[in-house]
Amino acid sequence: MSVLGTGIDIVETGRIRESLEKFSDRFVHRCFLPGEIAYCRSMKFPELHFAARFAAKEAISKAFGTGIGKQLGWRDMEICRRDSGEPFVKLHDKGLELAAKRGVTEVFVSLSHCKDYAAAQAVIVGKSTELQR
Repeated sequence: MSVLGTGIDIVETGRIRESLEKFSDRFVHRCFLPGEIAYCRSMKFPELHFAARFAAKEAISKAFGTGIGKQLGWRDMEICRRDSGEPFVKLHDKGLELAAKRGVTEVFVSLSHCKDYAAAQAVIVGKSTELQR
């Protein structure tokens, strides 16, 4: 198994808070899946958790080398939690197709947030020794 790509992103939580206030459900449903929305909204400061997941999706798209767009969209990735609290990634639709095409067997993600910032790092691993772009 080889590391096929890494990505990192940092987001100002105030920017996400503003998007939640200004665009509400339009923003949320454009970027997040139902499980992510339910989890974030159940927290005392939802914007922190939305921001961490937003950063994670950006980091994953960077690890794939695609960015968010035609090859990999916001809702093609889902940030979930194990019972232990550890985040993990579920790929959907174009995310699954891209992973299969690239030989990706797992996507690792780490999230962090504080009052002003959220950050995430992603590592994709698989059988290939080289990413085919």
